[in-house]
Amino acid sequence: MRSLLFSLVLLTGSAYAAQSTTGSAVSAEALHKKAMNPALTEHERIDAIKQLYGNTLVDGNIPPRTVCVWDILGRSGPIYAAALDQQARMLDMGVVINMEAYTNEGVLADDLKAGQCDAALFTGIRARLFNKFTGTIDAIGAIPSSRHMNMLMKVLVNPKNAPRMEEGQFVVMGFAPMGAAYIFVNDKQISTLAKAAGKRVAVMDYDLVQAEMILQLGANPVPTSVVSAGSKFNNRAVDVLPAPLVAYNIMELYRGIGDKGGIVNYPFSQLTLQLIGRKDKFPTEIAQLVRENFYSRFAAIEKEVERQTGDVPDNLWIDISAEDKAEYQLMMQQARIALRDRDYYDGDMLTLQRKIRCKFEPSHSECAQPVE
Repeated sequence: MRSLLFSLVLLTGSAYAAQSTTGSAVSAEALHKKAMNPALTEHERIDAIKQLYGNTLVDGNIPPRTVCVWDILGRSGPIYAAALDQQARMLDMGVVINMEAYTNEGVLADDLKAGQCDAALFTGIRARLFNKFTGTIDAIGAIPSSRHMNMLMKVLVNPKNAPRMEEGQFVVMGFAPMGAAYIFVNDKQISTLAKAAGKRVAVMDYDLVQAEMILQLGANPVPTSVVSAGSKFNNRAVDVLPAPLVAYNIMELYRGIGDKGGIVNYPFSQLTLQLIGRKDKFPTEIAQLVRENFYSRFAAIEKEVERQTGDVPDNLWIDISAEDKAEYQLMMQQARIALRDRDYYDGDMLTLQRKIRCKFEPSHSECAQPVE
């Protein structure tokens, strides 16, 4: 995660540090195109941004920015630590950062909406509240692997997609891979959808749609927050917990798995962290450069996630048959379509994800007869 967050502040600082160039004959549109052109050097693009926004200094100083960071462990967590490590460097460059740590994503989202945060880093599932297009990246079953995620993010950082990154007052400034999510169970017998009937399944307390999906499977949804999900699983308040693999060690899920549980060996989604900023604090051109910076760190971020995940004992994996995998795929596709029709998922993102899946597996039936 190192430098992931504060690259945006460096770029913002560079933009605000220049003096106004109102006497320049270069039009704002020409400067915008230059700033958005990935074929140019970063220096050339930042120079264009300086000319566009150099008159926004306050009393000759760069306006402070408040960046709010979600980390399940708060100030002691790995995400916040990676951000904190960069704070002193930014201060040396004259950029004042007010950095806040949050363990509650709901509070963080509210503070971003209220303007108490200029930008916020949190899960892609929560980011859907600010941008449905990128909030659909984490759709269940839509991205089978890291290779698919890499290709998707490469497409998304193309400047042509910049308009899709803005919605209302907010702009998506970056997305980072957080690895696959799996189904943790406290009994290895709960290895299929049919066997989950009657079991207690953790769902996000702010997401009623998740609860409805679980009820349709015949299981019992148990509302929980990201912070309390691990403890509920470990204390046997829930039998089934969908979670990223990195949670195995960070949330100590091995306690809930115990001697009888395990992890279903089939990823049901690829998760992301997303950085959402306020458009009045981070203009389009700066957001584009930050998104590109996020993508350039894709491999490094994945390595850090793997390091944080640590070792998961081989005997915990619950292998499932090809028939069960096909059942999972069909269920997840039907769920995506139903959620798209309810305006929960973005249809354009689902179509893009389907096209990427077909790049890797063109013989799949969904490629010849697409429904997404």
